[in-house]
Amino acid sequence: MSRKFFGTDGIRGVANQKLTAEMALNLGMAAGRYLVETGGTRRVVIGRDTRKSGPMLGMALAAGFNAAGVDVVAVGVAPTPAVSFIARTGDFGLGVIISASHNPFPDNGIKLVGHDGCKLRDEVELRIEQLMEETFERPVAGGVGAFSQAPELLASYADMLVGLIPGGLDGMKVAVDGSHGAAYALGPEVLRRLGAEIVVCGDVPDGVNINEFGGATKPEVVQELTQSSGSMVGVAFDGDADRAVFSDGQGRLINGDRTIGIWAEHAQAQGKLTPATVVGTVMSNGGFEHYMALKGIHLERTPVGDKYVSQKISETGALIGGEQSGHIIFPHHGPTGDGLITCLELLRVFKESGRDAVSYYDAYEPWPQLLVNMEVADRSTWNDGELVQSALETASRDLAGHGRINVRASGTQAIVRIMVEADSYDLRDLVAASVVGAITKEAGGTIYSRVDLTHALGD
Repeated sequence: MSRKFFGTDGIRGVANQKLTAEMALNLGMAAGRYLVETGGTRRVVIGRDTRKSGPMLGMALAAGFNAAGVDVVAVGVAPTPAVSFIARTGDFGLGVIISASHNPFPDNGIKLVGHDGCKLRDEVELRIEQLMEETFERPVAGGVGAFSQAPELLASYADMLVGLIPGGLDGMKVAVDGSHGAAYALGPEVLRRLGAEIVVCGDVPDGVNINEFGGATKPEVVQELTQSSGSMVGVAFDGDADRAVFSDGQGRLINGDRTIGIWAEHAQAQGKLTPATVVGTVMSNGGFEHYMALKGIHLERTPVGDKYVSQKISETGALIGGEQSGHIIFPHHGPTGDGLITCLELLRVFKESGRDAVSYYDAYEPWPQLLVNMEVADRSTWNDGELVQSALETASRDLAGHGRINVRASGTQAIVRIMVEADSYDLRDLVAASVVGAITKEAGGTIYSRVDLTHALGD
């Protein structure tokens, strides 16, 4: 049975239009009822990013949980991974994050994690959706849930972060872009506690400027700040701080591929990369894969999506995995991506190795990579014709040993995504033109966007 409200990462939509206070109230009641019927701890923790609509949705959610007889503890503005940490280290049945991550500020979202800090399974979300459409006998008097605020719970998360680098970061200059989001205060605070000298932007949220002027999806801002300030490295978080991307001292982008590569190379040099495996996605660059292979490190690929990365990490026992977008998972630290942990793990590598970001950046050159998004008449039949099939087969033959092609239809839109990667720009562009031409002629395709991903964010 398909889900009606939940998508791949919770419920998202324009706040007060698709994602309304009424929906949040109903979701709170349903999720609270789920806790009651499964015997879970009748206590939840709620955190949010800096969007103006966050408190509105938070109050509605809290009212819903209380109406179902569940206590609510609100921690205020908090990174998504902080809520996951509090949920799994405290006495909570669920954690609730109110954020639309890297989306524009009119959007918002609600994501639920279990008492283990992990995203809820599909079947749990389906059961909550069923409960959203059922009436129930509400508790009264002492059965109504209580509400409290406890921002001090974030202190244990901050202390955990500081403890990742016992020797501190004295002498290191870091540029920080908080994206006016959930880590706008906590990120700089942790780095200052560790003794780093920091230069900060994106740390004055006003409820509407989240992700607007920088952050992980607009890394050129931190790239420029890193270079102009003479910082050794720069970090940019996204709106809910579950991802981070970086800049070296020359203002060059260090995306998720490079972050994984730097960390894995250092861990291997210390004899700590067991197994010698990292996890990426179908978008992970071939140059990165080749570089890892030269180091004796195997890259496991998954479909795009952090849940697939997490599953493959569990299957392989890998110590790191993630996406080009900067969503990195360190399973020994927690079950989800955490931009602040990613930042500190990378800075720890620089400190322990005595090397800077520039020296690691020059270790390999990414292969030319192109993403073409095409609108098609029907996303279910776009590849049925002989012309398209022939073009795809020819592309695979031409790229054999020299690159790869990945073509997939969007799960929600009439769009086909064509990623072509090769060891030369000429081969990449020749193959892409052939496949795009076939889809144009036979599937009614038109180019929606064309993005060179060679030195960019691929997810």
